[in-house]
Amino acid sequence: MEFQEISEDLKVHPGEYILHQPSQQIVLVGAFKKKEGLIKVLARGRLMEDKIENFKKIRLSREEIKEKRLSRCKGCGS
Repeated sequence: MEFQEISEDLKVHPGEYILHQPSQQIVLVGAFKKKEGLIKVLARGRLMEDKIENFKKIRLSREEIKEKRLSRCKGCGS
């Protein structure tokens, strides 16, 4: 897992998890306000808004993504 700076050409989508550097927490994105330079996130059950510079995007390698996948129960599908 590596962390990437959020630049002009990099988009952040609602529902995505990112790192909030000052608090060292993984938070859930609620809104990305590029014009105002702010990101609204859900952290520890509370809404919080901070500057884009205080966040980093989480990048996973292919191996990490494969490891995180769960297999489904085969009982319901046919």
